[in-house]
This record gives sequence, C-alpha cells and structure tokens, in this order.
Amino acid sequence: MDILYIVPYVPNGIRVRPYQLIKVLGRLGHRVTVFTLWTDESERDDAEALEGHCYRLMALYMPRWQSFWNCLRAFPGRAPLQAVYSWNPKLANQIENVLESNADTHFDVTHIEHLRGVHYGLHIQSRYHEMPVVWDSVDCISYLFSQASAQSRSIFGRLITQLDLGRTRYYEGNRSGNFDRVLVTSSVDRQAILDLVPEKAEKPSISVVPNGVDLEYFYPGEVSEREAATVVFSGKMSYHANVTMALYLANEIMPHVWENCPEAKLIIAGKDPPSNILALQQNPAITITGTVKDIRPYLRGASVAAVPLIYGAGMQNKVLEAMACGTPVVATPRAVSSLQVQVGRDVLVAEDATDFAENVLRLIENPVYQRRVGEAGRKYVEEHHQWESVGVLLEGIYHEVINAKLRNTG
Repeated sequence: MDILYIVPYVPNGIRVRPYQLIKVLGRLGHRVTVFTLWTDESERDDAEALEGHCYRLMALYMPRWQSFWNCLRAFPGRAPLQAVYSWNPKLANQIENVLESNADTHFDVTHIEHLRGVHYGLHIQSRYHEMPVVWDSVDCISYLFSQASAQSRSIFGRLITQLDLGRTRYYEGNRSGNFDRVLVTSSVDRQAILDLVPEKAEKPSISVVPNGVDLEYFYPGEVSEREAATVVFSGKMSYHANVTMALYLANEIMPHVWENCPEAKLIIAGKDPPSNILALQQNPAITITGTVKDIRPYLRGASVAAVPLIYGAGMQNKVLEAMACGTPVVATPRAVSSLQVQVGRDVLVAEDATDFAENVLRLIENPVYQRRVGEAGRKYVEEHHQWESVGVLLEGIYHEVINAKLRNTG
C-alpha cells in the first residue's frame, strides 16, 4: 500500500506511537509518505532521522507563535485549541499538491494522527471524497481533560483543560463520525468517545490499536546493574499528568517508604521538569535528572518503577518500557487498566499511597520476588506488545476501510 501519514509533530523516541508505526509499516513493505511539522532544531534533527524509515518525508517549519496565534483566533469559536494548534495552510497546500500531482504515487489511505491533526483530515475529505481517511485519536482527549481539570496538580494544566473541555467534548463527539475509521489505544477511550456522540447521530467505527514496545531497544540488563532500594519514575516532565504523578509519588508515597527504608532513593527522569519538580531536590534522597539521552540505564538500574497514575487516558508507555527492561512495576489501577496483565504476577497494583508504598517495600526487601515480577513483566510485553503485531493489526484495518470505501463509491 501507499500510505499518506500526517502527524502534526515530529515522531521520535518520545512520541513513540507514530514513530514505531511508520517504521513497522515500512518493514511490512508499505510505502509511507510522511508530512509533519517541526518547531526547533532538535525536532528538525528528529525529522532527518525519521527520513530513513519512510518512503518520503516532508517536514515544514512552524514557529510556536503561529500555534499560539491559531489558538487566539479560534478562541471565540467552538473548535478546541488542540484542534487548531498545529494547523498550517502551507502544509495543507503541500499535501494537496502531492495528491493533485499524483505523478508517481496513488495513495490508498490517509492516516491522521491526534486531535491536532483532525483539520488536515477534514481538509482532505472535503476535496478528495474517495480517499479513505483513518484518524488515530490515540486517546480520548476530553476524557483526559475531564480528569485533569479536577485533579491536576499543575495550575496551568488544570486551567487549560478546564478552558478547552467543553469544546473538546463537542468536537470529539461530532467529528469522529467524519472519518472512515477512528483508532484509540484502549477500550476505555473507545467507549469514552462513543459516549460523546449525539444520541441521534450514527456511531463512528472505532478500533482499538494498542501501543507496543521496542523489545530490541528496551531489554533487561545484568542483575548487578540494579541499585538496592531505588525507585524510578520516568516521563516527559512538562506534561501535567506526569507532574501530578511525580508530586504524589514524592510527597505522599515515598514518606511511607522512607519510614521503613530510610536509605531508599527516588529518581525522577525526564525532560523539562518545572520548578515544583526541581524543588523536590531539596530532599537529598530525590534526584531530578532533567533531559537524559537514554532512559534505559535508569530503568535497568532501579529496584522498582513506580507509575502512580492519578488521571490519564490511553496506554502508559512508561509501564511497557519498564516491563520490557525487566524492572518490576508498581502502579495504580488506572495505569494498567488498558493492559491484560495478571496483577501480582506481571505487575503490582495499589489504589492508595499507603498500599502503594507497601508494594514498593515488598519488592525492595525481597530481591527474589523483585526479579520474578520483573521477569514476568518482560514475558508479558513479549507476548502482547510487539510492534510487529500492532503493525499487522493496523494493516488489516487499512484494508478494511479501503475495501469499504470501494464498495460505497463503486
């Protein structure tokens, strides 16, 4: 197949879903043409690195002020700020020129990534009615926003989600039916979108396409690499849900751990930590790494990976990556609700801070049990989250929408 893949931010090792899907589709023999936007030199470098994994890549510079201007202009209307944030008429024209020229490529299907990419999908559909368009929503954003607006410990995160929640609910409920297929990472997000669709409207076709994990990149290290009594939390620290998790872990869970294990250490690893996260370093038992070139040594070196998700949507990549490294995970139920894990074998689960700390201590104090849970987690991701299997699933969905479009237009 020839696939037109539009992603409104440059895929990379952090924006892992589009990055891995593009790579695996290429390995499956498909020609993937990627259109994307970059905002700084780091993203431009990521775009150049991605070029070797796709048939063709067109990356356009979009300064942040343009995104902010889009949001300001959209504010009086009904479109959510997320939906307009990455709209760039120049990129839309480039896409249209490629579709019009059709010199060497006839695209079989268009794949749109995230709510930020929706306007590109609607633009294509308004001009090319026979083109099948798949929208990878990834998560139900309004489901995420409804939680964040009430529970985020980031003031900005709480305010911006409150501001955009009503618009996003309306948009996801009314725009999801425009596409030939909608993709999400979990059944919870699928139902959340369906619940937003107006009662008399036709329900959209929504498929669950889970995330995978790169098992060749994330793999267990030597037992000797693990440091005793070390807890790790990983994630992009500019993201409000991660800020909320890290503060909950440091201020409410770890004190219970330190009562019984004073030598325990906490490492918070991830780029762009805000001031309230950096302030945690006043405790000598807490290390804030900031940006790291490679997260694997932190995962492999820890006794426990903690994922105390208070609110969120979709599938937690940090859980899959830790499990792939053979690091035992302690999580809240919401963090693993999209997984088919066996609790107590593959992962430990706790609802409140005290129980969470007790599970962390169980793993710290029992290296044999620690290793057994880590090995079970690795086996789980090997069986359920190979990117190749995810790619085959996506390939099948493409064939379904292509054939359905041919029947409806033929």
